[in-house]
Formats: sequence, structure tokens, C-alpha cells
Amino acid sequence: MDLHDYEDVAENYDLYLNVMYKNEDNHSGFKEFYLDFAKEYGKDGVIDIACGTGAVLLYLAEHGIMADGTDLSEAMCRVADEKARKNGFNLNIFPANMTEFRSGRKYSCAIIARSGFMHLLTPELQRAALLNIRENLVDGGMLTFNTFDPHPYFQTQQMNTKESDYSFRLEYTNKQGKREKIYNAISYDPYTQIMSGNWKFETLDENGTVIEERVRPLKMRQTYRQEMTYLLELTGFEIVNVFGGYHKESGKGSAKNVIWCVKKR
Repeated sequence: MDLHDYEDVAENYDLYLNVMYKNEDNHSGFKEFYLDFAKEYGKDGVIDIACGTGAVLLYLAEHGIMADGTDLSEAMCRVADEKARKNGFNLNIFPANMTEFRSGRKYSCAIIARSGFMHLLTPELQRAALLNIRENLVDGGMLTFNTFDPHPYFQTQQMNTKESDYSFRLEYTNKQGKREKIYNAISYDPYTQIMSGNWKFETLDENGTVIEERVRPLKMRQTYRQEMTYLLELTGFEIVNVFGGYHKESGKGSAKNVIWCVKKR
């Protein structure tokens, strides 16, 4: 299982991400970026792949774009659907693997927000996902997804990190109104290009004493730009733009976010 498959993670996901992104600027403007992308390319339908708890999906709906959503995690889909219905939207949200999903229609716009694509842990899975997404797009349909530029300094650090070498990440208030602290430990395997780690959640009482501890695994694969360029060519996509951030910064040079905008050939 992965971090996102756990019920406790899904129900608290929005709460701790809100705190996380207050302290990190690399996701500034991400909802607006996807709204602009959907407006430009989504006239024949939009699908949000790896939609999680629906941050982008609901933002699109609030602005008049009724997109479909899919995610590998049934728990995430359930939370996204509950949020949509609470806000008066009846959206098509279904659990499925991005390597093989089908919804019975084709789209002119596909979105994989944030780090969704990076959870594909082998080149074979990445290729399968891109080929499958291509089959779900109309001719000339557009896809956007993210990677990030691997950084040798951080890779070296992570190659010497054990799964028990936790670093404090943030503190937030969970769905039950209790304080929780999150720690993570990330190690890196240069042969597979996979970052493996554990997230540790500590629930605190009113005195700050730890009353519960949960450990949840997480794996993501780092992909180099040249590797991705060849993979896109292999799977029948043409690169339209590569941005270095959600404000459409230049994609030249190293970037925390590499945002690919590609078209089905």
C-alpha cells in the first residue's frame, strides 16, 4: 500500500496540505494554472487523473468546468466525491489505475496535477500510462503532468538516509480536532531512480504527549528530462511547452517543478 491508500491519510489530506503549502512556494498558483489549461484545451471534456481528494477537480467545477476524476486510491476518490456532493456537484469520480482506466468517452484535456505521475515507479509503467492516456484523448488532445529536476546534492543526502532517519515536516490539526506532527524519512536508489520513504504521524493530547503513532509508506520515481522527452516521443506525444512553475516560468535550468504540456500526435 501507498501513503494515499490509507483512510486516515485521505480524510486528513487537505488539512495537512494546507499547512504544508503555506510554507512551500513551489505550488503557488497551481489551481489557476490548471483552470487556464482546462479553459484553453477542454472544450471536448476534461479528466483529472490522480485527482486525489479533488483540489483541482472541485476548483474547475466551481468555475464551470465539470471534469471527470479518477485516482488509484479508493479512499481518495471517496473523499473527493463527498466534497463534490457537499458543494452541490455531481461529478464522475471513479477509482482506477492511470495505466488502464476507461470512462466510456474521450477527452480533449487530461490533467495529472502535482506529483501524480511520479508515483509510476518504472519506465514500463510510465509508458503504459502515457499510452493509455493517449487512447483516452481525442486527436490533438492535450495532457499536462509534473516531474521535477533531480538534484545531485539531495540525491547524495538521500542515498545516505535510512527509513528511520525522520525529519520534522509540519504540525496541523486533524479531522478529529487533535494536533498531529508529521515527520518523513526519504532514501534514494540511483539504480531504480526511486525515492522510498515513510511518513510518520504522531497524534498529541492537550498536553503535547504522543498518544498515537502511525507510519505510512511512500514511493516516487525521479525522471530526467531527456528520459521523459524520449518517452513522450515513443508514446506518440509532441511537447508543446515545458514550464518551470505554475506561473509559466521558463523551463530552462533546474526547477522544483517541471510542468510538461504535451499534445497527442
